Amino acid sequence: MSSDEQGMVLDQHQSTQRAGGLDEEGAGGVKAAEDLEAVFDVPVQLAAVLGHTKMKVSDLLHLDTGIVMELDRKVGEAIDVYVNNRLIARGEVVLVEDKLGVTMTEIIKADK
Repeated sequence: MSSDEQGMVLDQHQSTQRAGGLDEEGAGGVKAAEDLEAVFDVPVQLAAVLGHTKMKVSDLLHLDTGIVMELDRKVGEAIDVYVNNRLIARGEVVLVEDKLGVTMTEIIKADK
């Protein structure tokens, strides 16, 4: 193969990887949003956890309006964001107009 042909093969290989296609070894690139359309309507459960606490059932039965429960987190500490009971991110509570929201500050990579 001439050096021009080798350069053309290399350029095609690099452009395939940039476009998200498969290379000769079968390693995938980035998927386009269209490839994921089949899962767009799948419902998931999302939970933003401020903290945890343990208490006896007798204490639970005495809870009333205005009672303050101490959690295992400090003020300003990141909250955990779970999707289907799997930790996916950490974030901060923010106020958006009159509602609470979460700003993601760290995305947790899934273990393979």
